[in-house]
Amino acid sequence: MTTLVARASESLHWYNRDGSPQYTVKAKTGNDRATTLRDARTMSLVPSVTTIIKSAASPGLEAWKLNQMLLAALTLPRAPDEIETSFVQRVIADSKEHAKMAAERGTKVHTAVESFYNGVMQADMMDYQIGVSVKLEDTYGITDFEPEKSFAHELGFGGKLDLFSRTAFGGKGLVLDIKSKEFTDPAKVDAYDEHMMQLAAYRMGVGLPEAVIANVFVSVLEPGLVVVKEWSPEDADRGWTMFHALLNFWQAKNQHK
Repeated sequence: MTTLVARASESLHWYNRDGSPQYTVKAKTGNDRATTLRDARTMSLVPSVTTIIKSAASPGLEAWKLNQMLLAALTLPRAPDEIETSFVQRVIADSKEHAKMAAERGTKVHTAVESFYNGVMQADMMDYQIGVSVKLEDTYGITDFEPEKSFAHELGFGGKLDLFSRTAFGGKGLVLDIKSKEFTDPAKVDAYDEHMMQLAAYRMGVGLPEAVIANVFVSVLEPGLVVVKEWSPEDADRGWTMFHALLNFWQAKNQHK
């Protein structure tokens, strides 16, 4: 089964109205802690795009989580006298550990790609960096991508783009999102509605409402293998309609607009 990995902590991210990230705040002890909804209300922060999207069910992600839990149950040895509740807790903990490792691996790939477009090569990640750059140049014929751009939109959501270009497609722009994934067959790489919604929201967030949007899937099983899944203009418009509906739902549910 292919594995889709998103950055694990992004769903907890908040942004100031000027677009700057506000992922943490100072606790009373002076240490940093994760920003909460209460903090967001006080500081007038906006939630990340992925926070909004999580208001809807994600069948692909849930199926992956269940698969990880089943694999943990099948591979973990159970002690002769171990009670059922104890074994179940170990299975859950083990499956979460696999998810954590996958998320860390995905973050490493994102960091490597960002570093490349900031002019920094990483010896241990060079295959990934070159694989993405070559694929994007072959696909779009451009190399002037801006990496890691954060934003906050007046409607009340924020986020951070992986790569985008304002000059592509005659100034309409190009917005890309990178996902690390376990695959070796490019024909079996699937993109889902949540990917479409995320990109549709991103292009609105940076003021490129007509930009071409695409997912860039990077294989973690075969370094250098990259697949670009471009969404049609109709899909992009549908993604924005879906996201906007979820945004209204989230704001009403959490009483934070």
